[in-house]
Amino acid sequence: MKKQFHRLYAAFAMIGCLLASVPSGAQNISQIAKSDPLLITGAIGTSNTYYHSSLGSDYTTPFSNTIYANLNISLYGFSMPFSFYYSNNNVSFNYPKFSFNISPTYKNWRLYLGRRSMAFSNYVFNLPFNGVGLEYQGASFRFGAFYGTLRNAINDDPENPTARSPQYQRVGWGAKVGFGNASNYLDFYFLRAKDDINSISSVWHETDYLTMHGITDPFAQENMVVGAKGRLSLKNYVSLTGNVATSVFSTDINSQIIPMERFQRWDKIFEARYSSLARFAGDLALNFNVGNFATALQYKIIQPDYKSLGASYMTNNIQSLGAVANWVLFKRLTLSGSFAQQSDNLNNQQMYTTKGFVYTAGAGLSLGSHLSLSAYYNGYLQRQYDGAAIINDTIRVDRKMDSYTFSPSYSFYNDSYSHTISVSGCYASNKDLNPFTSAENHTDVNTLSSGVSYGLGLLDLGTDIMTAYSHQESVGYGYHYQTEVVSAGASHAFLEDKTLDVSLTLNCCFNKIDEQNRNVSLGGDLSVGYTLKDVHVFSFSAGYNKFNDINILEDINYGYSALTMSLNYNYAFTLLQIKRKAEEAAAEIKY
Repeated sequence: MKKQFHRLYAAFAMIGCLLASVPSGAQNISQIAKSDPLLITGAIGTSNTYYHSSLGSDYTTPFSNTIYANLNISLYGFSMPFSFYYSNNNVSFNYPKFSFNISPTYKNWRLYLGRRSMAFSNYVFNLPFNGVGLEYQGASFRFGAFYGTLRNAINDDPENPTARSPQYQRVGWGAKVGFGNASNYLDFYFLRAKDDINSISSVWHETDYLTMHGITDPFAQENMVVGAKGRLSLKNYVSLTGNVATSVFSTDINSQIIPMERFQRWDKIFEARYSSLARFAGDLALNFNVGNFATALQYKIIQPDYKSLGASYMTNNIQSLGAVANWVLFKRLTLSGSFAQQSDNLNNQQMYTTKGFVYTAGAGLSLGSHLSLSAYYNGYLQRQYDGAAIINDTIRVDRKMDSYTFSPSYSFYNDSYSHTISVSGCYASNKDLNPFTSAENHTDVNTLSSGVSYGLGLLDLGTDIMTAYSHQESVGYGYHYQTEVVSAGASHAFLEDKTLDVSLTLNCCFNKIDEQNRNVSLGGDLSVGYTLKDVHVFSFSAGYNKFNDINILEDINYGYSALTMSLNYNYAFTLLQIKRKAEEAAAEIKY
């Protein structure tokens, strides 16, 4: 007992030194009571690779050696990872970086501290913030608010030749309030974000300096977004959902304020400048559900230059209108289909307008628990029209793409073995409807691909066998491509406890371009893995590939071979573990 006490005291002393020198990692405080008081785990290992090619070793070294070690200290769920990595005379050492992130909850309340995320409308805010937030989630009422840093500053020394492009620190705050339940609800959102103009050196603002270094002027920006999202439903048959937002955005907060009374009356909320824009985004969906049939009509619009500083990049200057449907018949047959039309250039300022039409149809049939069939069709039509300029017919984009897929599969299994066979076939066409470009460049492309695979599992023997064949053929741009691939493999678990795994895969690939270029590649991969006492893992792998040029119209044939072998070892350990006991206060110590 005294010896165990000294070991425990030494362990806590070591952890105390580490905590004094290395900040702790991220942790949710609500999980502390459920976490083990102390857990020290790690792993050490090595990986050694040999590579040889008949083409020589000008671009890679024949031998590659790696040694690694990692140690993770978990104290009531606070994780502190350390790692050491050595590879080909390169050494790296990583230690925990400070990150204080907690989200404790009490009844319907949640507190956010550190780098956290809070659910908002996707048009308003979907980025993590580093700060503080509070959220309440009731049965029919909810609200939340946050304040924090949305983006850190990049303020390298301007005199450093390798200095990164500057970036302002961005600070924001937001709030949301909502009413209702999952069937009928209405939520409102607000976001205010602004760049800190003093967060980078004043040298970065000098135009001559930026021009000399080829850096774009880093304009400071600000943004205010107001949004709403809701759902109105009539029992389970009809529902209307909507998500809308308006963004007021200034691309340069140093630009002059607009000296007009109708704008200045709002200066306490947002100062309108000559660089300011007001844009709108939103979507609506009308849904119908009757028995096993469901359909929806959908509309979406994102105006040109719409942007929220609290949201990741989104495509703007588009609108779309479409419908989707799904029908389940006899609990075995599923039919689905969709149609959508999308167009850009909403302000008619782009040179050209592009419209796209997407349409799909699919069917899936399940016959018992063994046989399943599926068939799908996907179509896309893209056309260009006049915009700010009149498009020339000789360069107009006018394409139609279609694909048809059919993939049946059959599987059978019992306690001793399993069979699985699957077949796939796909035909795709990409047709240029512009006669000026298709006739000259032969831009139509047709592709046919098919394949079949079979797998056999012998459960009692611990053996798996597989074989597969695939064919692909493509014609377009004046060329005819063809590829045939055949592969076969097997794996087996040896020893009484199945700790020795051996697998072998062989493949052959034939490629042909017209009749002038043919080649065959042969390859094989061998893998052996052995696990000792659940903590020692030894593995060996080898791969050999041989490429042969069998071009019958050339006097000189080119070919090469490559061999790769790898020997690896990994040892995972638990240095110390103090487990939490739910029934009693005493800790269980495991060495």
